[in-house]
Amino acid sequence: MQTRPVEKIKIGTRGSPLALKQTDMVSQALRAVRPDLEIAVEIIKTSGDWKPSDGEVPLSAQNGGKAQFAKEIEAAMLRGDIDIAVHSMKDMESFLHDDLVIPWMLPREDARDALICGDLAKNSQKIHDLPMGCRVGSASVRRGAFIRALRPDLKVEPFRGNVQTRLQKLKSGQVDVTLLAVAGLNRLGIANEMSAIIPVEDMLPACAQGAVGIELRKDMLDELSFIGQISCEKTVACVSAEREVLRALVGSCHTPVGAYAIWDGNEIFLRAQVCSLDGQRSFKAEGRKVITEPGDAVALGADIGQALKQKTPDDVLAEIMG
Repeated sequence: MQTRPVEKIKIGTRGSPLALKQTDMVSQALRAVRPDLEIAVEIIKTSGDWKPSDGEVPLSAQNGGKAQFAKEIEAAMLRGDIDIAVHSMKDMESFLHDDLVIPWMLPREDARDALICGDLAKNSQKIHDLPMGCRVGSASVRRGAFIRALRPDLKVEPFRGNVQTRLQKLKSGQVDVTLLAVAGLNRLGIANEMSAIIPVEDMLPACAQGAVGIELRKDMLDELSFIGQISCEKTVACVSAEREVLRALVGSCHTPVGAYAIWDGNEIFLRAQVCSLDGQRSFKAEGRKVITEPGDAVALGADIGQALKQKTPDDVLAEIMG
């Protein structure tokens, strides 16, 4: 018996300007394939959301790190309060709840990091150009460790808040430099804030940076299968490979691991790096694989993740996973 098409869908999201923009992108894409679809957006406050009373205290890895951005949204989905959730994929844990899945993603934006400089460093175009000892504001464990590896003289300071909040803090002189994802700046229409884009050769992006994922309960897959029409298979493959590196390392989005996959013809080329928190030791692995089915990308990520794990001393692995 043929089931009636879904007439209404409720999307859960965080309330930051970037999260709302990404949710709007999903909504617009869905309306393009289903003009009759009624879409409701529910803003859900999460335990990862920054508020001024938090100061610059980093998100606790013990409490889930950046995965706190998704915890309450996923709980609402498991209760059936929302149908799907829209996430920045770089904020998602490598291991999802058994009843949840992220099968679809929008086409990926630029995955690189951007350098945003205040007055002291305004002429800097590269991390190597930054003035000696200047203060770099970042809440990212990965960015902090990679910066220390490139420039041990720089002072990395905790720096919380959404994109606009961090830009405000930078302009007020709280720090001299900060790093943000190019994707977020582009989506918010404020790419002019960038001083320079950091090459991936200098700093590998976070796993899945620049990708927007759509999460739902597994038991809703058939009913909501029409959402697959807005998904980019090439993005899903690259992100799957990168996230598998994290899984192999038993890592999370709160660890100093970078991974970046790109298509090269019918192959995916994947690079990955892990760094000690002080930046003094760094380990890399890379490889490529012809992709003929989705599982090939996952297999590539697993291979590179295992190769990286074997190169990384146990004490560094224990430190970054602790």
